[in-house]
Amino acid sequence: MDKIQYDNYVKILKIELIPAMGCTEPIAIAFTAAKAREVLGQMPERMVIRCSGNIIKNAKGVVVPNSGGQKGVEVAAILGVVAGNADLELQVISKVKQQDIDKTRVLYSEGFCSCELEESEENLFIRAELTAGQKTAAVEVRIKHNHIARIEKNGEVIFAQSDITTQESGDKSKLNIRDILEFANEVNLDDVRKIISRQIKYNSAISEEGLNHKWSAQVGRTLLKSGNNDVRIMARAAAAAGSDARMNGCALPVVINSGSGNQGITCTMPVVVYAQDMKADEDTLYRALILSNLLSMHQKYYIGNLSAYCGAVSAGASAACGIAYLNGADYDVIGKTIINTLGNVGGIVCDGAKASCAAKISSAVDAGIMGYEMAKYDRVFPFGEGLVEKDYEKTIQNIGRMGREGMKSTDVEILNIMIGK
Repeated sequence: MDKIQYDNYVKILKIELIPAMGCTEPIAIAFTAAKAREVLGQMPERMVIRCSGNIIKNAKGVVVPNSGGQKGVEVAAILGVVAGNADLELQVISKVKQQDIDKTRVLYSEGFCSCELEESEENLFIRAELTAGQKTAAVEVRIKHNHIARIEKNGEVIFAQSDITTQESGDKSKLNIRDILEFANEVNLDDVRKIISRQIKYNSAISEEGLNHKWSAQVGRTLLKSGNNDVRIMARAAAAAGSDARMNGCALPVVINSGSGNQGITCTMPVVVYAQDMKADEDTLYRALILSNLLSMHQKYYIGNLSAYCGAVSAGASAACGIAYLNGADYDVIGKTIINTLGNVGGIVCDGAKASCAAKISSAVDAGIMGYEMAKYDRVFPFGEGLVEKDYEKTIQNIGRMGREGMKSTDVEILNIMIGK
């Protein structure tokens, strides 16, 4: 593989596969607010959080970790101000104490923080505005959940940076199925072993938590109860259970994919379950997970990190490709697995982060596995029908266009319904 492309893929994995606790949207809000308090230098008297629609949609119905069961944008922001450590980025509220939870409840009830929709901004935008007497501070996060784009103090801009460059984060426009497969086969695992081992460790832990305890709607536990140790059911359950716990406020960290913990779990756990069932060696598992992660990012590059298109679908398709890799699949089987999955469940709507995400993950993984089982027998949905084309890459681009452009109005209506507009 070309060294420039090789180094690019390594950089993408290192930048994208990072730990985060809880749903990444409320955590990003807490991070923004915590950074703004750091800039202000004292506890504010009031706070306004301005967010793009998708941030509000994904923070509205999910429990904020370490909040004592509280939900919503304002709770996340207040907890970030009261107890957040911005240096911890997406684990910003991992050091919360009971008195911090109690203070957050009081401030929330007093209307200390208000949230406003910022309609003119892109899908990932958060601005925290803090005031204490004559002092003010504001911090903006955009593009990525931990990317600070602007800092203001007392009305003056003290820091600003352009959007993230490909030199910093890797160029995801260079991702493609053939090169991803080649990279997975040839990568020196020592270049990425620490990243992938952390993903397995963290995402397995929250999956086990969801399977062993009564979190949220218990989708994972429900699947296991009726699964009779079928590896396909176990794979769906392991992925869903991680989301069960995460959506209900479990504070265990998750290694994310494309800015999403649910997608990180979905890319990981089905592949881990199949590898354990097959008794695959560690190196083969790592290579399968490299493939799964990069294929998910490849699909999301065209869709965007936040949209009305449920990211569990792209992650479920990618996990199935990781399973296919464990079984020695070639380029065409992997390409057909993606087509069969996207031709089935592509277009499931994202109506915010919440309990039903676990069920959507289960459906996406199930569709992905069926897509692989079809592909290995050279069965594929006919090319030229709907969004499916003979070229695998073009099919991914078509789905991305539909999710990014075609579902824009869907996204607006979902948000309007959720906020009662």
